[in-house]
Amino acid sequence: MTDSSRRPLAVFDLDDTLADTAHRQRFLETTPRDWDAFFAAAPQDPPVAEGIALALESAQECEVVYLTGRPERCRRDTLDWLAAQGLPEGRVHMRRDAGRAGGGRGDRRPARRTKLEILRRLARTREIRVLVDDDELVCEDAEWAGFTVVRARWTARSAALKVAQEREGRT
Repeated sequence: MTDSSRRPLAVFDLDDTLADTAHRQRFLETTPRDWDAFFAAAPQDPPVAEGIALALESAQECEVVYLTGRPERCRRDTLDWLAAQGLPEGRVHMRRDAGRAGGGRGDRRPARRTKLEILRRLARTREIRVLVDDDELVCEDAEWAGFTVVRARWTARSAALKVAQEREGRT
């Protein structure tokens, strides 16, 4: 049962929705992929104007929540980046790190599975007004599950990032 006395949630992805990852895509085009360098470069991501504007607009009526495939080890950099962009404070849901307690391996399931699981969990107690994400598979599955979706199509899609999201469960 949802709590209608609290503001609805607006759920935002980060990479290529709010943060432009184009400058760090090169780390995913190598064999093997250089994940450490890819995530280490995230603090230098330029903001995506369309996504930032939508998040700020959404914050007028909704509580903003961030849902990303970034690993937990990136939390401090991610929080600092969100604050530097003037984005609303909000809970940030991230993937489990590899090597931590609870299984040793991080969560490498496809983004569409991990994100839908979190959306459903959030929806048990709160209205989700909108999900904003650039991953077409995440968007399709969320719509199929009954969520309202805005497709963040304001950055160029990277084939390497798409594979990382779907097949490798990395972001």
